[in-house]
Amino acid sequence: MFYSRLALCALISVSFLAPAVLNAESEIQPSWPNWMGPNRDGISHETGWKTEWPDEGLPVNWSREIGIGFSSVSIAQGRLLTMGHVEGEEIVWCLDANTGEELWTHRYPCELNNNLHEGGPGATPTIDGERVYTLGKSGQLYCLNLKSGEVHWSVMLQDDLKVPNPEWGFSSSAVIEGNQVILEGGRVVSYDKITGAKNWETKPHEAGYGSAAVFRRDTETPLVATLDCAGLRITELMTGKAVAFKSWSSPFRTNATTPIIQGDLISISTAYNVGCGLFEWDAESSTLKEIYTNKEMRNHFNNSILLDGYLYGFDGNSNQGRVVQLTCMKFDTGKVAWKQRGMGCGSLMIVDGKLLILSESGTLILAKASPVGFEELAQSPMLTGRCWTVPVFLNKKVYGRNAAGKLVCLDLAP
Repeated sequence: MFYSRLALCALISVSFLAPAVLNAESEIQPSWPNWMGPNRDGISHETGWKTEWPDEGLPVNWSREIGIGFSSVSIAQGRLLTMGHVEGEEIVWCLDANTGEELWTHRYPCELNNNLHEGGPGATPTIDGERVYTLGKSGQLYCLNLKSGEVHWSVMLQDDLKVPNPEWGFSSSAVIEGNQVILEGGRVVSYDKITGAKNWETKPHEAGYGSAAVFRRDTETPLVATLDCAGLRITELMTGKAVAFKSWSSPFRTNATTPIIQGDLISISTAYNVGCGLFEWDAESSTLKEIYTNKEMRNHFNNSILLDGYLYGFDGNSNQGRVVQLTCMKFDTGKVAWKQRGMGCGSLMIVDGKLLILSESGTLILAKASPVGFEELAQSPMLTGRCWTVPVFLNKKVYGRNAAGKLVCLDLAP
């Protein structure tokens, strides 16, 4: 029973730099257009925000209810996109990022998959120019107009891929690469981002709950790395051809993280005492060579973040949050620098070289990102209830949500 209590969490893909995007008025605005940000590394280099927080907590800029779920937020052109479940419907929300005002919604029927947790959508919308790509819990893939919410095209993955609904539902956040939309959901699949026509699909496998990672290394052929519930899979981006595979199974089918890639090194992690592994990609032989495996970084669903040669992430299962530890581990050796308890199965991103952590119970924590040791710099109340979804920092504001559907924006302007 201990595993079932959140074998479910695999579902949360839940889930960060902020380069400029040109809006219709030709003004430059910062953006965070997809899960883990435009560089897909969970790192922002934004400066000039408040690092000394008042004892009474940070001021709330706005808050609103968005429905049950674990979808994080994406922001571009002043518009915030996220998802939630309300009374038998999933809702894609487009809000004013500064005020929380509703600009439009897109709604469709969807059963609440609340097996041993709250349920609701787990994928984060992806903004690409004037289009938004969203994936619902039952595999409802939509391409929507950013300004109006109009449906450009849609695909129902269960029917199109001939795959069952995964145990915890579809949770892969769309990855845009050129004209392709890449998803993991029982197959790795590519759709044309403009028309929705399918480019290719891999053979079926047991779905994972993370997203795809695109990389190029010692080859002109771009590749896709995905972690599903069978293992680490390398696929050619342009053709869908299977290139390499490394078995990496979870005892409860809960592989839920996205591969972290640096050069020719690929890191993966899984909870339930499976642990983490680092593999070297050899383009010449198209093989994955094991560098190390250990049980020091067992990410349940939220990814670790790689900064200056160290991984920062939560080691442990969400059903044992009391003993989960924030861990700093050297990326290339697997040697642990430090561990810190007390934040439950939380999440984090990195802003200007600092850890921005949302604890499982809803406390926002600022700490040094250093292998020397954990050092808290500030903290502020932010939310109550279960908080598994990674926060997002943009334009001196931090956005966070809980599982029940409260979305809060805190102001960190000096």
